[in-house]
Amino acid sequence: MKLITAVIKPFKLDDVREALSDIGVSGITATEVKGFGRQKGHTELYRGAEYVVDFLPKAKIEVAVADDLVEQAVEGITKSANTGKIGDGKIFVTNLEQVIRIRTGETGEEAL
Repeated sequence: MKLITAVIKPFKLDDVREALSDIGVSGITATEVKGFGRQKGHTELYRGAEYVVDFLPKAKIEVAVADDLVEQAVEGITKSANTGKIGDGKIFVTNLEQVIRIRTGETGEEAL
């Protein structure tokens, strides 16, 4: 099992959710976050004063998937989140040792 964490532009969240749903991913966790990478933020003008906005709004998605769905999930996220512009985000794939469904006590892939 793997945990896929993706940081994407917020307006792409619905597209990514649909892409993951189409390949059979049953659930995701989405969080509103702020951050920056090479994009480095931008400057804005507010009441005549210029200030730097370092942290930009992003959406963080976490998805636990079985090993056989990892490549499809990464491809789905990549295609649906891509705008071709700087700041599209990143995807991190990490090993997931154990999953437990609290309600039923199921473990492993059955809990996904």
